[in-house]
Amino acid sequence: MADILNLRQARKQKARDEKLRAAEQNRALHGRSKAEKERDRIVADKSEKFVAGHRREKPGDPDRQ
Repeated sequence: MADILNLRQARKQKARDEKLRAAEQNRALHGRSKAEKERDRIVADKSEKFVAGHRREKPGDPDRQ
């Protein structure tokens, strides 16, 4: 004979398991530490300053028309 199973509890447990699996997948895709985010922000700022410093015309230059 098969074990008696409460369908409501089984459905809820299945939903919980699915949420845990989705959360684990999202952590793998999007999870970054605060230090990693800060490092990426600093690198982006440095590269922006480098590019801005090597432009021929400065933004807001009055001679430029």
